[in-house]
Amino acid sequence: MPRMNWMPETTIAAAWLIFLATYAVVALGKIPVYRIDRAGAALLGGSLMVATGVLSLEEAYRAVDFNTIVLLLGMMIVVANLRLSGFFRVITHWIAAYVRRPITLLGMVIFSTGVLSAFLVNDTICLVMTPLVLELVTRLKRNPVPYLLAIATASNIGSVATITGNPQNIIIGSLSRIPYGDFAAALVPVAVIGLMITSVLIALSYRSEFLTRDQFDTIDISGRYHGPLLAKSIVVMAVMVVLFFFGQPVAKVAIVGGAFLLLTRRVRPEKVYIEIDWPLLVMFVGLFVVIGGLEKAVITTDVSAAIARQHLDNPTILAGVTAVLSNLVSNVPAVLLLKSFVPNLQDPQRAWLVVAMAATLAGNFTLVGSVANLIVAQRAKARGVELDFGAYFKVGAPLTVLTIAFGLLWL
Repeated sequence: MPRMNWMPETTIAAAWLIFLATYAVVALGKIPVYRIDRAGAALLGGSLMVATGVLSLEEAYRAVDFNTIVLLLGMMIVVANLRLSGFFRVITHWIAAYVRRPITLLGMVIFSTGVLSAFLVNDTICLVMTPLVLELVTRLKRNPVPYLLAIATASNIGSVATITGNPQNIIIGSLSRIPYGDFAAALVPVAVIGLMITSVLIALSYRSEFLTRDQFDTIDISGRYHGPLLAKSIVVMAVMVVLFFFGQPVAKVAIVGGAFLLLTRRVRPEKVYIEIDWPLLVMFVGLFVVIGGLEKAVITTDVSAAIARQHLDNPTILAGVTAVLSNLVSNVPAVLLLKSFVPNLQDPQRAWLVVAMAATLAGNFTLVGSVANLIVAQRAKARGVELDFGAYFKVGAPLTVLTIAFGLLWL
């Protein structure tokens, strides 16, 4: 809660400097000369908040929302088991076996990516789906760029639907205490309409690829899978989703489900651990501490009142601020920055839903707007396919405007 600030001016200045430096590196992804990345910058920033006396070590511990960390870790373990079991290869094999037209292939890529991203963290879905779809479209001799656009944009839009869809929703779910079912009821329609808009925009942007009567030749994409592990992973995931909707604590369900999947004779734990995005977890912990230090040193009653006068109770203004911040510093840091102010708004639950919607959909505006986009671009480049800024912006910018506009109308 905001309060009067009795800190020395030097400590307040240190808090500002650490915060701005940390967010600059998070936004840019690196700094000249040094090899530090976003995770390292967040960890360094959090450590400096303690070293300079802005926070005590105990206050730093309390600043970390462990529900978020635990939920994200549990979901990563589940996705790792699904990948190792061959779950995603089975989906690609099915698409290759039954889809015969480019427009249908586009629809299936968007649908499968969107649905999977709604329940599993979208960044991990992009990691898995990009090489599989690239293999498919390369063998079909199609232009890979629109299908890469489909993965990136659909993963962002599909993930808006639930608390477990992306990292920023996981944070919002933990902070807001909105039930999983209520969150989904509010934002699933936004995801559904958003996926439809995505299909239309990509098809119109690449008419020669999709507005054609071309049909594919039959190709054989390996659908190799590990039967027992696949069955176990699907059952555990299904039970988890049911428990989410029945109101069980999502962090507890996720970590118990993930831990249960580690109890196996078939897969060495090391294979699962390699799949976990440890740097992302480190970045979250560091950012929680950095924001905790800024709140203690800077967010006084006067500052809080000044921000309240910016009409953040207006959903359009709140969505606009969230979207701009998300493109400046990325969506997770933007949500963490807003967490001090949203609980004090007139309708916090609706405000959190607006923030979740805008922060996620704003990620489609540019290629660097979300980690999911960068994952798709980097995985494609490693296989010799370039997804450049201009090609992305041509679809992503209008898609962002249209989907956020619909989200505001809906909410």
